[in-house]
Amino acid sequence: MAEGLQKRLQNELEKYKIVQKDYQKYLTTRQQLEAQINENTMVKNELDVLTEDANVFKMIGPVLIKQDIVEAKSNVQKRIDYINGEIKRHDNTIKELEKKQEAHRENLTKMQHQFQQAQVKAAARA
Repeated sequence: MAEGLQKRLQNELEKYKIVQKDYQKYLTTRQQLEAQINENTMVKNELDVLTEDANVFKMIGPVLIKQDIVEAKSNVQKRIDYINGEIKRHDNTIKELEKKQEAHRENLTKMQHQFQQAQVKAAARA
């Protein structure tokens, strides 16, 4: 009985580790998205300060290409909207993974308790 319980305990621990790894991956990606949103917000603020006749250039590879300021503002806003959507998506996934982690933690605690009880019973018989 203790062997079967130990295998279930190990399987649950593996599942927990997988969820934890995914959780860390999504947290890291979310932090990167936060950095991107901050960078794009700074660009938007700088573009908002410029006058309509200002020259704006966009780097494409090693070349700077002149770009219309209205188009530049529109592109930056679209990028900000997209990144915000990705952040929301990651937040939802992170919440789901937190719930899964908690469920696995509870299962692990129960199984560890059962395993300890089984070991005590086995020691009492011997």
